[in-house]
Amino acid sequence: MEQVFAPWRIDWVERSPKNEEFDDCVFCEIPKAAADREYNLVARGEHAYVLLNNYPYNPGHAMVIPYQHTGEYRDLDPETLLAKERLIQRTLDAMDDSLFPDGFNVGYNLGGGAAGGSIPEHLHAHIIPRWEGDTNFLPVISDTTVIVEAVADTYDRLHTAFREQDGVSFEDEDSAVVVEDA
Repeated sequence: MEQVFAPWRIDWVERSPKNEEFDDCVFCEIPKAAADREYNLVARGEHAYVLLNNYPYNPGHAMVIPYQHTGEYRDLDPETLLAKERLIQRTLDAMDDSLFPDGFNVGYNLGGGAAGGSIPEHLHAHIIPRWEGDTNFLPVISDTTVIVEAVADTYDRLHTAFREQDGVSFEDEDSAVVVEDA
């Protein structure tokens, strides 16, 4: 695989001791950590939150994650299911307003390793903004992808877009925007 220089990633790479800093599920612990910007937690609802992917497929690659710890989609209670899906809608709106994509891929990796999920024990929806021509020849012929924006810059753009939505509140730039659930 070819490598693309990405110096902004060193803070994430050198954090210590990576996911061992959490005693429990990383998706259960991150929203409790009171370090929203550090972990790229950009918005919170009552039943789910929005986290930028540390290894984005494209700029803006985010995950909507229910607080309920389950890897089984069918285990979500109706209130959590509806609120999580509404937060996906609001994330799409924030991405439209800040990133201006041509489309989106939205999906789940259900079933663990067979489905490609790296954290199968905690359900999460991936939202990937897409632009015409964003997949070029590099992934096809050289197993290389290019990320054109640092995750921290994307965080700032999405944080601003969420703040401009109706029914939200926020403390400061380092805290996630609090979104009313549907």
